[in-house]
Amino acid sequence: MMRVAPVFGAAVALLVPLQGLAQENRRPVHDPDFFPFAVWYAGGKARAPMLSEITPASREEWRRDLQQIRELGFNTVRTWVEWASVEPRRGEYDFSNLRLLMELAQEAGLRVFIQMYIDSSPDWVGHAHPHTNYVAQDGTAIPSQAAPGFCTDWPEIQQLVHAFYSETARVASEYPNFYGWDLWSEPSIINWAHIDYIQNAQFCYCEATQERFREWLQARHGSLETLNRAWHRGFQAWSDVEPPRFSTILSYTDYIDWKTFIYERLAGDLGHRYDAVRDGGSDHVITSHAAISSLFLSPHLGHGGTDDFLMAEWVDYYGVSIYPKHNRPETHWPHWRLMTMLDFQRSANRMNDGWYIGELQAGDGVIALLLSEPVDAADHRIWAWSSIAKGARGINVYAYYPMSSGYESGGYGLIDLDGTLTERAVSMGRIARVVDRNQELFLASRPVPSRIGIVYNPLAQMVGGAQRRGDWPEAHQSSLMGYYRVFADHNIPVDFIHRNELERGDLSGYDLVIVPYPLMLTEAAAHGLRQFVERGGHAVAEARLAWNDERGYAADIVPGAGLHEVFGVREQDAWMDPDVVMALTDTGHQLTAGLDGGTLRGMLHASSVTPLSDRARVLATIRGEPTVVASRYGEGQTLFVGSYMGWGNHPEQHLETRTFIRRLADWAGIEQPVTTSLDGQLDPPVVARLQHSDDGYLLFLINHNPGAQDVTITVRLDDADYALTELVSGRSAVGAARAGELRIETHVGGQDAEVWSITRP
Repeated sequence: MMRVAPVFGAAVALLVPLQGLAQENRRPVHDPDFFPFAVWYAGGKARAPMLSEITPASREEWRRDLQQIRELGFNTVRTWVEWASVEPRRGEYDFSNLRLLMELAQEAGLRVFIQMYIDSSPDWVGHAHPHTNYVAQDGTAIPSQAAPGFCTDWPEIQQLVHAFYSETARVASEYPNFYGWDLWSEPSIINWAHIDYIQNAQFCYCEATQERFREWLQARHGSLETLNRAWHRGFQAWSDVEPPRFSTILSYTDYIDWKTFIYERLAGDLGHRYDAVRDGGSDHVITSHAAISSLFLSPHLGHGGTDDFLMAEWVDYYGVSIYPKHNRPETHWPHWRLMTMLDFQRSANRMNDGWYIGELQAGDGVIALLLSEPVDAADHRIWAWSSIAKGARGINVYAYYPMSSGYESGGYGLIDLDGTLTERAVSMGRIARVVDRNQELFLASRPVPSRIGIVYNPLAQMVGGAQRRGDWPEAHQSSLMGYYRVFADHNIPVDFIHRNELERGDLSGYDLVIVPYPLMLTEAAAHGLRQFVERGGHAVAEARLAWNDERGYAADIVPGAGLHEVFGVREQDAWMDPDVVMALTDTGHQLTAGLDGGTLRGMLHASSVTPLSDRARVLATIRGEPTVVASRYGEGQTLFVGSYMGWGNHPEQHLETRTFIRRLADWAGIEQPVTTSLDGQLDPPVVARLQHSDDGYLLFLINHNPGAQDVTITVRLDDADYALTELVSGRSAVGAARAGELRIETHVGGQDAEVWSITRP
């Protein structure tokens, strides 16, 4: 059925300023009452975002598929709505596919989650507004050939997008089985288009984006005079200002501003889409999901890097796609990459009290001639239960049928393209059934708080501006992961915390804060770190701490921003070294005891320092000079490491460095909520994660190792008797906590998981 779009007011009103978006966001925290365990399906075999043509046979075919999905154990289907198909002519909407799917899903007892797509814009948009193409830095306008669509910085495009979202919301809200939204799949400036005929293509340089950037700059700098000083330029009018197109030797403050704008622009656009469905009358849960956690992305990306922490401020849950076997076997994820990504996404959503798996790989990965190793039931057990253990509030399996077209043809299906069920489909259905049966328990439980925060600071990737775009792209992520892996393998909970949290002083929940790869730091973040230590916190920072400020200007003293006082050292010499070795010289400290003759490893930069305080204690030297120094400041303690020790411990692990990092938790007085007899002994490990609720606890035991393991778990609980129920198998027992410890002995299969409910009887 066709429906004429409503008339909207002036389009320019849809483009709210980017500055202060988080403060203006009045979105309440969502209180979940349902755990969607869904599989992607939109009727027929068309791959997302395409829609199948409805034929006389469609109703019965779709009904059969939906009934089978429900019988497998799923409680939800994740369908999709594509702009090009739904609005083939301006203002005329055809929601036939959505309406049929909603009706048949309700009949089958399934709820529906809707994925929105605007990247494949209708062709009429380009004919009506030919000036709205994306533009690369060399001035080339990019035509849309099904993708990437048109730039939403143009008010006329923003108005059309708003109308499409709002109208979809009105239709979906008519159905009682409609549950929620994903407003943007894998956000970036441009999606699904590889502009490889332009070297290092950067976006977007259209006039609308430039104007939006100017408005952002006015809010950031206040005046043209201030901007000119910051950029070392001589603009006579705001209309003269343009984003940088290349680097110079003089200053890269313009580049920092441009890339920071891109981060905030993407978050702001997600906010616009949120407003559009709310304007359409929908009060359902709203999500979006990244292609990959922003820890693994870079601001240098031409299509626009996202910041998951910023994106998460604009939806109820901000999720991620999980494809551990995306294509060729040598790129398959090791356990630590999966664990890092899940904990990073959980951390970015701490304010939301949960997050979603937007896409969980259903079947074998295919990209043209590239094939993954087979995806099996063991993979799904690890991936799904690991996600829920890290606080996921919804899982969406991609996809029911394999891709029927495109360069992914034949890949990523839960069942075969001819409809034959697979073992992994049956196994995933069993997991979905366990979750559905216990969803109140999962929704009520939350991961126990972490006392360790590892600082995620995208600014550190911008040192040098565009000139260092391809230099050591792994430096930032590896520096964080080298610390994370040690704690995670020992079952010590860790949060990733954003630099903004340092700036706000939001550190009261932490005993230990680690600032890896800290080359660029804002004055406000440095102040927050100082206050944290003054008040009794333990802080670790690495070489060249606050070397540059947020403008890209060098500090007079390194550590910069006054942090030399906090860490009790001043940089003496610094140099490059591909394999930094720091010799331990004081093994009487808690961090170094028993490591006589040992060394710590770093990467890229090495620095010697001069201790500035009689409270400073040199633990290691390099070239005979101090490089690792423990000190005290205020009520707290600090540790300065004169290289990038996290990076030196990843991806290859170094035993003494690993031991040193593990001891940081003890140094900060952190007690583990749960330990196992195998902590730190296996690679891949047995992971134990604890969640708590008003009624008890959930203990997740996930064996990443292919071998079955006998394991003893110790949970710190009040002395009492407890009823124990393993939710997957249904077996039960009674346990007693004595001296604050509850012990559980179990045998967990290879690449398998157990989920224990622990309650007082």
